[in-house]
Amino acid sequence: MSFIAHVRKDDDQQWLVDHLRGVGEKSSANASKVGLGAQGDLIGLLHDLGKYSQAFQNYIKSAAGLLNQDEDEEYVDADRLRGTIDHSTAGAQLIWRELEKRGEMGKLVGEMLALCVASHHSGLIDCLTVDGVDNFSRRMKKLAERTHIDEALAVADTEILTRANTYFAATPLIENVASKLKAIATSSSAAGSATIVQQQIGLLTRFLFSCLIDADRVDSADFETPRSARNRMHGRYETWAVLIARLESHLSLFATREKRHPIDELRVDISRHCLDAASRPRGIYRLTVPTGGGKTLASLRFALHHIRAHKMDRVIYVIPFTSIIDQNAKIVRGILEPADDPKSRGRIVLEHHGNLTSEQQGWREKMLTENWDAPVIYTTMVQLLESLFGAGTRGARRMHQLANAVIIFDEIQTLPINCVHMFNNAMNFLVEQCGSTVLLCTATQPLLDKVDKTKGAIHVPEGNELMPDVNELFRQLKRVDVAYEHKPGGRTNNEIAALAAGETKRVGSCLVIVNTKRSARELYDLSKTDEHIAVAHLSTSMCPAHRKRILRFVGRCLRWNVPIICFSTQLIEAGVDVDFGSVIRFMAGLDSIAQAAGRCNRHGLRAVGKVFVVNPQDENLDRLDAIRAGCEKTLRVFSDFDQDPAKYGHDRIGVEAMTWYYKNYFFDRASQMGYPVSATLIGRDDTLLNMLSANSNATHEFAARNAGKSQLHLRQSFMAAAKAFKAIDAPTRGIIVPYGKQGKKIIADLCGAFEVEKQFALLKRAQQYTVNVFPHQLKKLEEAGAVHGIQNDVPILHLDSRYYSREYGLSTEPVSLMENLTS
Repeated sequence: MSFIAHVRKDDDQQWLVDHLRGVGEKSSANASKVGLGAQGDLIGLLHDLGKYSQAFQNYIKSAAGLLNQDEDEEYVDADRLRGTIDHSTAGAQLIWRELEKRGEMGKLVGEMLALCVASHHSGLIDCLTVDGVDNFSRRMKKLAERTHIDEALAVADTEILTRANTYFAATPLIENVASKLKAIATSSSAAGSATIVQQQIGLLTRFLFSCLIDADRVDSADFETPRSARNRMHGRYETWAVLIARLESHLSLFATREKRHPIDELRVDISRHCLDAASRPRGIYRLTVPTGGGKTLASLRFALHHIRAHKMDRVIYVIPFTSIIDQNAKIVRGILEPADDPKSRGRIVLEHHGNLTSEQQGWREKMLTENWDAPVIYTTMVQLLESLFGAGTRGARRMHQLANAVIIFDEIQTLPINCVHMFNNAMNFLVEQCGSTVLLCTATQPLLDKVDKTKGAIHVPEGNELMPDVNELFRQLKRVDVAYEHKPGGRTNNEIAALAAGETKRVGSCLVIVNTKRSARELYDLSKTDEHIAVAHLSTSMCPAHRKRILRFVGRCLRWNVPIICFSTQLIEAGVDVDFGSVIRFMAGLDSIAQAAGRCNRHGLRAVGKVFVVNPQDENLDRLDAIRAGCEKTLRVFSDFDQDPAKYGHDRIGVEAMTWYYKNYFFDRASQMGYPVSATLIGRDDTLLNMLSANSNATHEFAARNAGKSQLHLRQSFMAAAKAFKAIDAPTRGIIVPYGKQGKKIIADLCGAFEVEKQFALLKRAQQYTVNVFPHQLKKLEEAGAVHGIQNDVPILHLDSRYYSREYGLSTEPVSLMENLTS
């Protein structure tokens, strides 16, 4: 009998033996990055073992119309049975059955591998639930008649079982994992901390899970649409030598041409230091350069040469805002994907802004979900954190691509404070156990290596700053004076708008950066009536294509000396290449103020630029805890500065001030760095750091209920922690918006494109016409009937045109009414 894994719409069938073999090979290749290829192959071979059951075969044949309701007694109601036939537990039970007999280390390895197989549809399940129930053992003891393990073993293809038994009999299956676990326990970053060791063991488990998930999704999708494999590169990238030659050619032109800006010579010097450092060993490095110092291409130069020197796989740029992805990816794409080489176009630089597909994925969504198979990736901090800690399988499938990679964090100071310890441990894990290099880039380095080492401090060895004299570099690149324009009771919007207009008349241009979308919009509305001054508005309610158009307009005004005021949220303050004569910044964290200052006199064209820090009267920060805390610490720095400016080198945003700011900021918020979760989310107060490591609360609950009973080695509440992570951070969902002719055309084409290859290509273009919304916004839009799926079986959403404004972007109210009210 031939057993079926999948049936596609043309009735062609993928045999189960082929699917298991294919997933095993792909999973093995993924896991080989950390020396665990055999383990990857084994979980791939056994992940769908339960599909050998008669129950599953009757289900899939009935669903595909291969059984006739009237003629075949094996026919079942497939719609009713969808998702009810367990085909993932059998393989997990077999792994556990074989390895629990091999001593304590065998049990631990068995838990890790069985957990991956059991979880490959749901996302990693809880080992211990938050209330102390041994969920793993409960799953492993599930009745054989429900998991079909005995039936599957009796009929499974000999090739699959033979390969699996060969692995079970070989000592490296356990020894290789044991070696990896020893490396974790003795690593320089573990600091003898059980919390760190346990979290990193959990990360290793998630890494193997990622290897399996991505292999399964790729193998399944490529069967469903054989031509889809043409859209995948499978690591077959342009050589690093070619990419380096393209970059060096571009940099040589810059280095030899007449310098347009006073600071261009310093930018060349910064780039040279990055090149010199590229041959150094893999590890965690810092690149501390003031804004406008050319970090984008300097860090790329380090990455490409470092990758070639160490035979690594890819560069991953992690950026806080999509607005910077738009700009930086365009620059890098123009260099690495030259117009005279059509084979390179779209094959080197991949932008991954957000999730357009839902977590509940059919085969089509699995194909369309990005798995970071490209040599240069631009993504957001949200996407990276989802790959490491998020729920489900969509983000987790990308984690293995973080191995053997150079991961560059642009503006690392934007890391959420509650993720500090988990992030630090994850970065140490990727470097020490997965062969990656991490580069922390910013003008305002947070003290991630100075936090509590027993919970997780990033390990930056002495001397791993790429710039030889950071203090001197900051003095050379000082281009602004920062003035704190405090007013008792705060400034009104009218006063702030008047200050912006006055500065624009004085120096020709002014950028006003605020903390909320509401403030940006209200100030814009107040100022747009002045016929002598151009006015622009920017926020993340606009899709990237919309923001690009606004930034092009702003850039033209700045170049042609057209008086202009731009009102923007924080999206513009990190990495966006604009050069205003004056900047007004609402009170915020000192790091944000320093980043805002980087948009003033950026190229040193003026003797000095002026940055005004103001306290607004009408601003609600009740739900913006991080900004409010940053304001308090900045006020402390400014007060101390006023008493002794020399202590800070007469620079409110210099290295000395920033170091003092972070010491106070991190010290006062140390209790938040483990990602606290409340009882309303999980039933008790806890932290995600604890839940993903020792899980002491659940462990104590288990011990109280099961006196004398031995505990699991893995005790993490993986699923509960992942769901809490998503709930707290309110993960966004991408919606394609009808901005301009292209946005409307992409939506129309997606609605009419039934071939997955066309949808895959269109979705890459759609990233530029996507706005990410929070759950409460999405709910409101859904209730208003303002969002629709592109097709019935593809839950990718697009927005009704009435809910997108040419001035403000996406709105949860009909735009026509709002624009009439504000016109």
